[in-house]
Amino acid sequence: MYQRLINITLLKSFFLFGARGTGKSTWLQKILPLENTLVFDLLDADLEDRLQRDPSLFSSTLLANERSKEWVLIDEIQKVPYLLDEVHRFIERKKLKFALSGSSARKLKRGGANLLAGRALLNHLFPLTHRELGEDFDLSTAIHWGGLPAVINTTDNDIRKQMLRTYALTYLNEEIKAEQIVRNLNPFRKFLEVAAQMNGEPVNFSKVARDVGSDYKTVQNYYQILEDTLMGFFLEPYHPSVRKRQKHAPKFYFFDIGVTRALRNVLNEITEPGSYGYGKVFEHFLILEIFRLNDYLRKDFQFSFLRLNEQREIDLIIKRPGEKLALVEIKSTREIRRDHVAGVEYFLDIFKGSEGFCLSQDPIARRIGRVECLNWIDGIKRIGLNSH
Repeated sequence: MYQRLINITLLKSFFLFGARGTGKSTWLQKILPLENTLVFDLLDADLEDRLQRDPSLFSSTLLANERSKEWVLIDEIQKVPYLLDEVHRFIERKKLKFALSGSSARKLKRGGANLLAGRALLNHLFPLTHRELGEDFDLSTAIHWGGLPAVINTTDNDIRKQMLRTYALTYLNEEIKAEQIVRNLNPFRKFLEVAAQMNGEPVNFSKVARDVGSDYKTVQNYYQILEDTLMGFFLEPYHPSVRKRQKHAPKFYFFDIGVTRALRNVLNEITEPGSYGYGKVFEHFLILEIFRLNDYLRKDFQFSFLRLNEQREIDLIIKRPGEKLALVEIKSTREIRRDHVAGVEYFLDIFKGSEGFCLSQDPIARRIGRVECLNWIDGIKRIGLNSH
C-alpha cells in the first residue's frame, strides 16, 4: 500500500469524501485503531435497510459501545443522511469521535443534511499522485490508465480495461440508478460519453444538449450531478468580477484519466506522444496533480483559466495567498522553444506583477524571456506546492 499524502488529525471527528475506488476504506482501516472502532458499512444493503426502517438502532448501538470504543466509522454516510443528526448529538454529549466517509455529496447537499457545523473536519481523497507513487510512478501509465489504486496495483492491461469499464457501469448502476438521481438512464449514459469527449474544453451546454438529445437545463443538472458525485470539477474562466465570470463557459475535468478514457471508449487506443490528443491528456494529468496537491497541502490556491480566442489562452491562472499571481502554460513537449511561451509573455503584459511559468517534459530548466520553463515535477514545487 502506498503512503498517502492526506494528513488528518485524529484529535477530532472528520469527513472523508472521495470518488469510489480512491481508497477511502483501505486508508481509514489503516489509520483508525480497529480494536477501538465501531464500524457501520452502509454499502451493506441489509444494514442500510435496517437503519432506514429502525432509526433507533443506530443510537442504541452507539450507547451500547460508548465505553469500549473511541471511534465510530460510518462508510458511505450519504446513504443514510439522517444519521448525522445523531452523530451531532453524540459528538456534543459523549466522547466518541466519528470518521464519516462518502462518495457523493449530492444527498447531503440536496437534503439539507446536518454537516455538523465545523464539529467534523472536511477532507478529500483522490486517485494516486506521482508523489505518492514515488519510484513506481510512470507517466505513460498515468496518461493511459489514470491513478485509481486498484488499477495501478495490477500490471495486466486487460484487467485494467475490465476494471475501468466496470467502474463506469458501477457508477451508473449504483450511484445514479440505485439512488434515483435521474429517472431515465439513457440520456445520462449518452451525456457521460459526450462530457468525457469534451473533457478540458469550455463547456457549450447547448451543443452538449443537442448531442445528448436533451435540453440546456437538464445538461446543466447532469454536470452538477458529476460534481456532486465527485466525478470531476469545473475550472472557471478568469475575471475579477464574479458576475462577469458567470457569463463565460467553464471547463470541466473528470477526476481520473483512466475513467475518462473508459467513458470515451478509447481504452484500446494508444495516445502517441507529440500528438494533439497526447497534449490534451498531459494537460489533464497535470491539472489533476496540481488540484490534488493543493487540497492535500491545504494551500488554498484558487484556479482559473483565460481564453481570449483560439490563439490567446492561458491554461492555469493561480491565485496564491500572499504571493504573485501565477500564469501557467502546460506543454507536453520534451523540448521547449520560444514560441511555446509566447502566450504567457502576452498575458504577463496584461497581468502586471504576475509570474509566468511553462511546465513541460523538458528536463532542462531555463528562463525564456520573462517565463520560467521547468520540468513539470520541479514546476509544481516552484509554484508553491511543496511537500508537508
